[in-house]
Amino acid sequence: MDRLSNTIRPYAWGSTTAIAELLGVEPSGEPQAEMWMGAHPGAPSRTERGALNAVIEADPERELGPEAVAKFGPRLPFLLKILAAGAPLSLQVHPDLAQAKEGYADEESRGVPMDAPNRNYKDANHKPELICALTAFDGLCGFRAPAETADLLEALGVDSLKPYVDLLRAHPEDAALREVLTAVLTADPEQMAETVAEVTGAAQRLGGPYAPYAGIAHHYPGDPGVIAAMLLNHVRLQPGEALFLGAGVPHAYLDGLGVEIMANSDNVLRCGLTPKHVDVPELLRIVRFEATDPGVLRPEASPADEEVYETPIDEFRLSRFTLPEGAAPHDLTAATPQILLCTAGSVRAGELPLTPGQSVFVPAGEKVEVSGVGTVFRATVVA
Repeated sequence: MDRLSNTIRPYAWGSTTAIAELLGVEPSGEPQAEMWMGAHPGAPSRTERGALNAVIEADPERELGPEAVAKFGPRLPFLLKILAAGAPLSLQVHPDLAQAKEGYADEESRGVPMDAPNRNYKDANHKPELICALTAFDGLCGFRAPAETADLLEALGVDSLKPYVDLLRAHPEDAALREVLTAVLTADPEQMAETVAEVTGAAQRLGGPYAPYAGIAHHYPGDPGVIAAMLLNHVRLQPGEALFLGAGVPHAYLDGLGVEIMANSDNVLRCGLTPKHVDVPELLRIVRFEATDPGVLRPEASPADEEVYETPIDEFRLSRFTLPEGAAPHDLTAATPQILLCTAGSVRAGELPLTPGQSVFVPAGEKVEVSGVGTVFRATVVA
């Protein structure tokens, strides 16, 4: 078992206080957006045996177990994060596995450099993800029903939105959403900036259901992503609640602290709310144009007091243990690799003490018990 030392990514949208408060340290004054736990080559966790990706590469079957290697290959198939949003993230979607393989092969064949700003596919893998709230957590997830969005836009009283309102009411659902998103992202930038300014003023006056979008516009004035965001469901998670985000579902995180787990990929197609590259044709190929219920997840209890966040993905499985005073130790020994993360209290993983924000990597088959008083998240795979 290895105690992990983890990199904190200083993305501009990160909170300046949330991760520091979790760790019980003084804030640096700089944004701290994500703490990565895993073997992603971009920021692998460090152990006393070396970087975790190098440790796994040296003996994949020993670290991951033969079943996981046979199913996912010789690498840790998930990446675990603590995510702290102090401002909205980019509006984005992720490809499915076939789309990722196709897109990656295409860009490789065309010689697009991996670090090029117009590169969409950093790998050939999909990136389903799950976010579990540690605090109240705001996000956008999936398209709202077009008729509801038409009512929302019309009530703003902005004349330049009328063509979008008419499209949302005049077409079948998938065509309506496709046409409106395409129109928003390809509109004349100056005219769109004027529309966004009018929308922002109206949203600030009206408040209520418009408040989240007014907040987005405050951070991204004039960005067409503000209008695109209004096509999506706004969701507020309470601590312990989660969202699963599958392929093609547009989403953005707005504010809050959470535990995030995803397939080990970095493939993102952006829709807006970002200064980065927006590839509209490729985005439109990936997006699923259908209204969806965000589907807030609550953990399902198991006989072993393990609360599991059920998803249709095998690359990761996230669960939670809430350890009360006087509870017997939980045996978490498994034939698959695990990362254990403490988010509250003071616990032990085997002989290693863990306080909030601290984590360990447990190789496949290694005996481990958790004890103490607090909360532990368990990340593993379904092999």
